Amino acid sequence: MKAITYEEFGGANVLEASDLPIPEPGPGEVLVKIHAAGVNPIDWKIRNGQFECVFEHAFPITPGWDMAGVIEALGEGAKNFTTGDKVYAYTRFSKAEVGTYAEYIVVPESYLGPMPKGLSFIEAASIPLAALTAWQTFKDFAKLSPGQVALIHAGAGGVGSLAIPLAKHLGATVLTTAQTANHDYCKGLGADYCIDYKKADYRTTLKDLYFDGVDAILDCIGYQIPDESLDILKPGGALVCLNDPPDEDRAKTLGHRVLRLYSEPNGQTLFKITKLVEAGTLPIPEIQIFPLAEAQKAHTLSEAGHVRGKLVLEII
Repeated sequence: MKAITYEEFGGANVLEASDLPIPEPGPGEVLVKIHAAGVNPIDWKIRNGQFECVFEHAFPITPGWDMAGVIEALGEGAKNFTTGDKVYAYTRFSKAEVGTYAEYIVVPESYLGPMPKGLSFIEAASIPLAALTAWQTFKDFAKLSPGQVALIHAGAGGVGSLAIPLAKHLGATVLTTAQTANHDYCKGLGADYCIDYKKADYRTTLKDLYFDGVDAILDCIGYQIPDESLDILKPGGALVCLNDPPDEDRAKTLGHRVLRLYSEPNGQTLFKITKLVEAGTLPIPEIQIFPLAEAQKAHTLSEAGHVRGKLVLEII
């Protein structure tokens, strides 16, 4: 099968076209023929070695954790789907080795959700990682409820594009940081208020809007943002960080709940997300499409930052 792999950590130039054997599903697993794969910042962060001490790895590594495709074969005991079913999944494993930049992948059946009706494979592949991250942030950890206020840093990005409408669906007032050029995009997804972090101190603006602070924050950026965010949370508020964690001792002193989130694959939650997508509650993010052979180009663009929506590789 065609795949993109790399034999060492490094820049986008380490990605190369490879020919790998088609894997076979074991007990409780399924073989999926992949039609499209999402490109996420975690892909190039693993590739350049940032997560070498976080995830075990074995070269050659095939990157990618998002996919949409068709079930080709079922392993013994897999019974919730049948061959020919259209599915999508977030496919993180404990070891960085097997990924979705390939024509086929074997995954536990429990990772899979039914692809939302009416979506293309490319549209579906843009959803799983981002939607599960948003769900595990606001639904599972923050337990966001109607009338509360949520802030999403980088609302125009891949995760933000799904987090905004999900937080809105949960009944929250939704604030986001984004460049002015992306404000209309974020408001179209459901954001109530957008702050251009390049033109104003978002902490000052938020304090003017909500003197007591906000209830929940999703930080998709890292660097100094997690520690700054502690200053605008209500006591008992929830901060979820996808990159750098805040000062946990200070967070505890302030009475905040904090989580460094590594999203978990969860097919049962994807079933629920599918219903929200089909109902129009979770709109599809803006998508830029690349053929599998241009994975280097997609990584370079993602690594440069400020991508609006999602990048997706078309595989078949």
